[in-house]
Amino acid sequence: MEQFRHIGEVVGSLKALMVLRDEIQINQRQCCLILDIFSLAMETIAEEIRQNLKLEERNTKWKCLEYPLKELCRVFKEGELYIRQCLDSKEWLGKALTLSQNRDCVEFHIHNLLCYFPAVVEAIESAGEISGVDPDEKGKKKLMLARKYDVEWNDPKLFQWRYGKQYLVPREICKQLENAWREDRWRLVEAIKDKTQRKASAFTKSQHRLADTLLRKLVNGSEMGPIGVLVGSKDYLVRRRLGRGREFKEIQWLGHGFALRQFQAEREAHQAEVSSLLSLSHPNILQYLCGFYDEEKKEFSLVMELMNKDLGTYMKENCGPRRQILFSVPVVVDLMLQMARGMEYLHSKKICHGHLNPCNILLRARNSQEGYFQAKVTGFGLSSLHKGDSNEDINPLTWYAPEILTELEQTGDACASTSEKSDAYSFGMICFELLTGKVPFEDNHLKGDRTSHNIKAGERPLFPYQSPKYLVSLIKKCWQTDPSQRPTFSSICRILRYTKKFLAMNPEVNVIDQQQVPPVDCCDIEATFLKSVTMERTSVSAVSQIPFEMFAYKVAEKGKMSRNNGTKDKCCDCEVPKDDSSACKSESDDQNTVCADDNMSVVEDPLPLGGNYPTSESPFRRTDRIKKQTQLKNKKDQGQFSCLICTLCVTIYGFQGLLF
Repeated sequence: MEQFRHIGEVVGSLKALMVLRDEIQINQRQCCLILDIFSLAMETIAEEIRQNLKLEERNTKWKCLEYPLKELCRVFKEGELYIRQCLDSKEWLGKALTLSQNRDCVEFHIHNLLCYFPAVVEAIESAGEISGVDPDEKGKKKLMLARKYDVEWNDPKLFQWRYGKQYLVPREICKQLENAWREDRWRLVEAIKDKTQRKASAFTKSQHRLADTLLRKLVNGSEMGPIGVLVGSKDYLVRRRLGRGREFKEIQWLGHGFALRQFQAEREAHQAEVSSLLSLSHPNILQYLCGFYDEEKKEFSLVMELMNKDLGTYMKENCGPRRQILFSVPVVVDLMLQMARGMEYLHSKKICHGHLNPCNILLRARNSQEGYFQAKVTGFGLSSLHKGDSNEDINPLTWYAPEILTELEQTGDACASTSEKSDAYSFGMICFELLTGKVPFEDNHLKGDRTSHNIKAGERPLFPYQSPKYLVSLIKKCWQTDPSQRPTFSSICRILRYTKKFLAMNPEVNVIDQQQVPPVDCCDIEATFLKSVTMERTSVSAVSQIPFEMFAYKVAEKGKMSRNNGTKDKCCDCEVPKDDSSACKSESDDQNTVCADDNMSVVEDPLPLGGNYPTSESPFRRTDRIKKQTQLKNKKDQGQFSCLICTLCVTIYGFQGLLF
């Protein structure tokens, strides 16, 4: 109850701040979106508690709610900080530059909200199953929840129709998620035009030129300005060189601190790549804010957001020679998910990294969460200049995939074999260091070519015995020797979101030496999910799809647990044990194909796409009616024909198809 009260206090603070919403000149619609969805979250939790729990049991049966609500409260506080930042009107041009492409509202704050919220819903349901003293009431609750997680609801449209509001994705919110960022960009364009016209005398010449450059960037997507806009500004100051090479500096400009990257090259040679970098925007990649070109020096100057340290430096400074474990399991999972989301976004833009290592993961402490960091991927793009990002302390052999090492030996060029799968391998190696505190192969007596040979032969680092099995399983799949067996980053993200939910609901496993694991391997659930849900493989899933994906994982977990327990489950009209290899067995049970989602076939979803169902005949009633009709028909047919129907259902709909 105490954590619920804290959430209420944050929501009250948000509502008080948003009384002045008309004063927000940058990202006003996104701030309103945060208020709307956080308020809806508060109301939904209150309604769920009201329906499922009793106040007199708050000190006993509500215990499972405490940690999920605590995690959710942290998400609320981060959203409040975002709104306070947008309300601050000081150094307006600098703020406009920093926030003009910022997608943190949806892709960071609302993403985290929708990622944690299913844990809160399930925790309330778990508490509700044991709440009260009436055995009949408890039995009804268990039956209701059993039907909720039945396979017939395992469809995005049906889930949205039935559970959208409960999981914070009603249609109104989904529309706001799609439109808020675009509307704020239009508002910012109008604000810049207004300020340059009405307050022309208050702006210096360099500020006018910066406003024009920013305006063209917002309209055209990317724009390079003359170098005089930057160095001609009165408050431009180079503070120090950064540790990422001679071309990186920390600067003070427009009242804010930024990172500056400078390199000499012909404009035509890198114009396209620089424009691509300026157009990218995601909370887990390093944001390039604006670019300038010096025609006399033939030099690019790219202004970027300023971070604190890279992961490699942070671990080297804090681990010491004995390489102790730095992060708790929740922090490790959070960092893994942020890295994976950044890579998922880059791959959706057809950008392969090729040089993913701890020095290309930048960290910044998150004020509202002690011990947590915001992680951003850097070092991508400008492939011909990647040597400028190299770090002498990093041995590239440690992080390169076996196919990259083979290409290096044959041609001397690692970039030729760079792919999404090689990035997944490097990601697995970084996660090993995060989890264990040890650099991969650090204690290996083999060096140079022998190390390369052993890696290509399948040698991998050894995990300490206390490492969490559910993370070890994922990491080992990432560094498979065969690239086709490695998961995509979209799969990795789904697995890690579900792992975060597991940790939120089981705080007793939040220390590194606990061996408790999720009831079903998350990679196995992901393989089942891919068979049952139609999706685009090349694009990033919308944030609003997260609740359904978590729900679908729960359904798959429930089905696999029932099979593992040897219980029978109906498939069409045949009753067969789910562990029978001749009927209804998912191909995902083959460990050689788990998570290899590029090789899996996805069957077209047979359900209608509209989702606008009349209340007189809901999808549930339709399914129930069709199910009864099928049962009556099948009573006329015996023996092999019934089994043939079962086999056809598995073939057409996959393991998670509807029960008819």
